[in-house]
Amino acid sequence: MSIKPDHWIRKMAQEHGMIEPFEAAQVRKGVISYGVSSYGYDIRVADEFKIFTNVYSAIVDPKNFDTKSMVDFKGDVCIIPPNSFALARTVEYFRIPRSVLTVCVGKSTYARCGIIVNVTPFEPEWEGFVTLEISNTTPLPAKIYANEGIAQVLFFEADEECETSYADKKGKYQGQQSIVLPKL
Repeated sequence: MSIKPDHWIRKMAQEHGMIEPFEAAQVRKGVISYGVSSYGYDIRVADEFKIFTNVYSAIVDPKNFDTKSMVDFKGDVCIIPPNSFALARTVEYFRIPRSVLTVCVGKSTYARCGIIVNVTPFEPEWEGFVTLEISNTTPLPAKIYANEGIAQVLFFEADEECETSYADKKGKYQGQQSIVLPKL
């Protein structure tokens, strides 16, 4: 398995629709950067958020997530309360090839502010908009800028295709069109 460089990412995006919309170079003037980087792709956060709230004193249960724990918000800047989190989605839609697995890590600009982005790997043949978890680990409110960079996706290509892909097993998060809450 090897990590894939910028020219491979451009080819896969342009010829196979792996990332749409696709930015072939890194955009950085006046924004938190996004687009192709040396060995990855910097994804953007869309302007749709679900902000965690505990006004109903709910228990966070991944097997039975209470949708009342989230407040919907749409806008250019999302404020995440102290020691809380928000869910969001990417601007980009992904179609992962059968021989590829991705790992996604938060961008340093946010990490240096105590804002952590968590995303699970994109499995072979997974597709959809990515649901992002953005944690504010600070005791202060934190700003997230929509339509700007939030995390970097690294692409790993295997020497051979996997036996069972995410599409084969009919994964529960396949084809996400919006922010998807946890489901069993």
